[in-house]
Amino acid sequence: MTVPSGRRERKKAATRQKIADTALRLFLERGYEAVGIRDVAAEADVAVTTLFSHFASKEALIFEQDDDFEQRLTRAATDRAPHEPLIPALRREIQALVRHCTADSAAPIWRMIETSPALREYEESMRLRHAESLATAIAADPDLSRTPTACRAIARFVIDAYSLAREAPDPQSAVDEVFRMIEAAWEATCPAVTSPGGPVRGEKAPVVQRLTTTEAT
Repeated sequence: MTVPSGRRERKKAATRQKIADTALRLFLERGYEAVGIRDVAAEADVAVTTLFSHFASKEALIFEQDDDFEQRLTRAATDRAPHEPLIPALRREIQALVRHCTADSAAPIWRMIETSPALREYEESMRLRHAESLATAIAADPDLSRTPTACRAIARFVIDAYSLAREAPDPQSAVDEVFRMIEAAWEATCPAVTSPGGPVRGEKAPVVQRLTTTEAT
């Protein structure tokens, strides 16, 4: 999580964290449906208006690191080293996020999410928003030269990789497996740079083209 600078920002961040921690404790102790916004505000010793100034909804209290998750993914794309390929950079970030969300301490939270229709719906809308933000970041990179559709597709695959790996018996192996497919899909969207004799030297032919050539021989 980004560390806020300045006394006022640190105080706001501390209040936000206190509210989130209080809400999670109450939800786990009493059940998500049994706890209301006023219960959380009273337990955290803040006004309801203060709670809503930090969290737009009850569901958002569970996903309090939502913005941080989204920023980490977009930064993995935009802040990678010069000439570093996109997909390995995204894979590293997803691996780190999966390690965090599959820690033993996270298991009760995911069980709560899975049993609540409201939380599952919120998580789905959150994933779509993250995918759109990541797609925008990828499309803005002039060195990647992919169509908007390709950027959106790859971004959704990356977000789905996180969800699939989180639910897998071996999360890290699942990340590697899914990203091998993502890598192949990304290469397949690479614009062909051709000469009369085929791809220009130094350019990778798309995966589909390479496979077709191999089969023909």
